[in-house]
Amino acid sequence: MPFVDYSNRAVDPAFTLRFLALKAARERQPDIPQLPPFLRGAASVGTMAVALASAPAALAQTADDTAEEIPTADAENVVSEGRGQTYLPDYFAQFAPRNALDMLEQVPGFSIQGSGGGERGLGQANENVLVNGERLTSKSDSARDQLSRIPAGDVVRIEIIDGTSLDIPGLTGQVANVVVESSGLSGQFTYEGGFRPHNADPELYGGEVSVSGGLGRLGYTLALSNENGRFGNDGPIIITDAAGALIEQADAQSIGGFDNPTASAKLRYDFGGETIGNLNLTYERGRFFRTQTEDRFIVGGPDIFRTNSFRRDGPDYEINGDIAFPLGAGSLKLIALEAYDESNFDNQLIDAFADDTPDLGSRFTQAGGSGERIGRFEYNFPLANADWQLSGEAAFNRLNRVSELFELDPDGEFAQLNFDAGTGGVREDRYEAILSFSRTLSPKLSLQASGGYEFSEITQTGAAANARSFKRPKGSASLAWKPQAGLDLSLEVRRSVGQLDFGDFLARVFLDEENANSGNNQLVPEQSWDITFEANKSLGDLGSATFRIERRLIEDFIDVIPLPGGGESRGNIDSARSMEIEFESTLKLDTLGVPGGQIDLAAEYEPTSVRDPVGGFDRAFSGKRDIELNFDYRHDIPRSSWAYGAGVFYQHFEPQYRLSEISIRGEGPTFADVFVENKDVLGLTVRATYANLLGGRDTEFRTVFDGPRDAGQIAFIEDSDRRIGPIFRFSVSGNF
Repeated sequence: MPFVDYSNRAVDPAFTLRFLALKAARERQPDIPQLPPFLRGAASVGTMAVALASAPAALAQTADDTAEEIPTADAENVVSEGRGQTYLPDYFAQFAPRNALDMLEQVPGFSIQGSGGGERGLGQANENVLVNGERLTSKSDSARDQLSRIPAGDVVRIEIIDGTSLDIPGLTGQVANVVVESSGLSGQFTYEGGFRPHNADPELYGGEVSVSGGLGRLGYTLALSNENGRFGNDGPIIITDAAGALIEQADAQSIGGFDNPTASAKLRYDFGGETIGNLNLTYERGRFFRTQTEDRFIVGGPDIFRTNSFRRDGPDYEINGDIAFPLGAGSLKLIALEAYDESNFDNQLIDAFADDTPDLGSRFTQAGGSGERIGRFEYNFPLANADWQLSGEAAFNRLNRVSELFELDPDGEFAQLNFDAGTGGVREDRYEAILSFSRTLSPKLSLQASGGYEFSEITQTGAAANARSFKRPKGSASLAWKPQAGLDLSLEVRRSVGQLDFGDFLARVFLDEENANSGNNQLVPEQSWDITFEANKSLGDLGSATFRIERRLIEDFIDVIPLPGGGESRGNIDSARSMEIEFESTLKLDTLGVPGGQIDLAAEYEPTSVRDPVGGFDRAFSGKRDIELNFDYRHDIPRSSWAYGAGVFYQHFEPQYRLSEISIRGEGPTFADVFVENKDVLGLTVRATYANLLGGRDTEFRTVFDGPRDAGQIAFIEDSDRRIGPIFRFSVSGNF
C-alpha cells in the first residue's frame, strides 16, 4: 500500500499530547542505565541467584535426613579411555532425567549441532548425534525429537567421541553416541503450558506422549505431539521525516500463535544375519496465525484503523526407510525418503479511515507445496587398514505455487490484479557420488577424507521459465588429535554446496512493509570452503570446555539484490566471508562448596562481510545475528527432589538491507528467567518458569528512501518499540 503523506497539514494539540506521552514512555530508561543490556541482565540474574540461594536451606529442611542420597554428577561416573569419554547413567541421576535428551543436555560442554532437515538431500552425516553407532536419517524429526522418545532407563551409556575417529563420513568434532538397550514396553509424556498477562491467549495444548516397546524382532516407538505457542506485543510506532518532524504515529497491538500437531512412528526390524531395517513415518498439520491492529494518527489527516492479518496452514508428511545388510567384504545400506509440505498462506491488510475516505486494502495469497524424493546407497568396506565408503544419491526436489494479489475496490470487495510472476514451478534433479575413507594413523591421530562430484539440473516453469545444469566438486578432509588425556583437537576443511529456497525463484509481496521481491530465475546455490577447528578440554570434577572456530569463504552468496530490469529480489553476490567463534563450558560447583550446583556458559561471535550490491561498501550479512551470550545456573539440592536456577540470554542483530531501505529488527536484546523444579511430585517432574523478567521488547528501526538508498533521499523513518511482557511457563512430565 502507498505511504500516505499528510505532513503539510495542521497539528492537532490533542494528538501532540498523545505523541509526547507515548514518546516519554518509550524512552524510559532501565533501572541500571550504566551497564550495557547483557551485563545489566547478568547483574540482575546474579542478584536473583543470590536471592534464590536462600532456597536450599528452606527446601532442604523439607527433605528427610534419612532419605537415600541421590548420586551427584561427578567424575566417578565418567570413564575416560580410548577415543573419548563415557558417561554412565548414575552421572545423570541428580537431574532425574525422563529421556535420553534430558541426559545428553547435561553432558558438560556438549551441545547438539547440525542442520538436520536443512541440508541438501540426505548426504553425509551432519548432526553430531548417533544412536547405537548409527546416524539419524529422518529430516522431519530432529535429533532432539528422537532422543526425547528414548526412555532414560533404556540408556546404557553416552559416549563422547571425536567424529573423525569414526567410520561415518561427515562427522568431525565432538559426537555423542547414545547406547540404548530396550527394557520392554514403556511410555512417557510431557505436558507444556503457559500464559502471558499481555496480548496473548494461554498455551493449553502443548506436549507429547510416546510409547516404546518390541514384539519379537520388531521394535517400535509411537508418538503424538503438539508444538504449541501463543505470543503478542503492543506499543507505539513513530514515523518522522529526515529532520525528525513527526509525520505519523500508531498504537499497535499484535496477537498470534501456532500449533503443530504431529503423529510419528519409528519401526525397527531385525531380520537376522546382521540385516536391519528401519521405517520412519511422520504426519503434521501445522497452523500459524497473527493479527496486528494499529490506531494510526496522521499529522493533519484523518485517523486510520489498520488491520493486518496473517494465516498459514497445511499438512506435511515424511516417509523414510533404510535397510542394511552384509555384502561381500563389507555392508550395504539402502535409504529412501519421500516428503511433502503443503503451505496455504493468506495476508490481508485493510485501512479504515475515520472520515469519509473509502477503505484501502490489499490481499496476497499463496497455495501449493514443496516435495523431496531421495534414493541413496552407502557401501562400507575395509581396505588397506582403513574404513572406506562409496555412496551415491539421487534427489528430486520440487515446488509448485499459485500466488494471487488483490486490491480492495470502492465496494469493499477484493479485485484480483495481474501477478503472473508469483505463479509457477521449480524442480531440481540432483545426482552425486562420493568416496570416503577413515583411518587411525596412531593411537592419538585419526584422518578422514572424502571427495566426489555433484550433477544437477534446475528447471523453472511459469512466467519466467528457464532451465540450467551444473557440475560441482564436493569433499572434505579432517584430522583428529588427542595429545593428552582430556584434550581433543580436530581440524576440518570442507567444500560445501548450499540448498536453494525455491520460493526465491518466484515473486512475492510483503504488505505490511510495502515491499516486494520480483523473483529471480537465475539463482544458483551457494558454494563455500569451510575451515573448522575445535578443541575440547576436560576439567575433571570442574566440568568441560569447548572452543570452536569456523572460517567460511563463500561463492555466489545469496542476499537481496537490485535486478537489471528494475525491482529487487533474492540473488547471488560473487563472494562473501564469515567467521564463527564459539565457546561453551560447563562448570560443576561441588568442589567449590555448592554440591549439586552447575553453571553453563555459551558465547558466540560471528563477524561477516559482503560487498553491498547497492552502495558498493563492505557490510555484515543482512539481518545476521552476530552475537549470542548465554549464562545458566542450576542447583539440584542434595538429599531432596528440588532444583532451581536462573538464566540470562543476550543477542545482537546486524541491519537488514533492501534496495530502498535499511532496518534493524530484534527481540530483547536481553532475556532472563528463573525456574523451580520438583522431580518427584507423585512420581512426576513438575517445573515452573518465569521468563522475560527483565522486560525484553520487540523493536524495529527502519529508514526508507524515496529511491535506491545510494542516491535517494530519506522518505521517512519508522521507530517501533513494543512490550512483550512477562512469560510464565509450566510443564509436567512422567513415565508409564
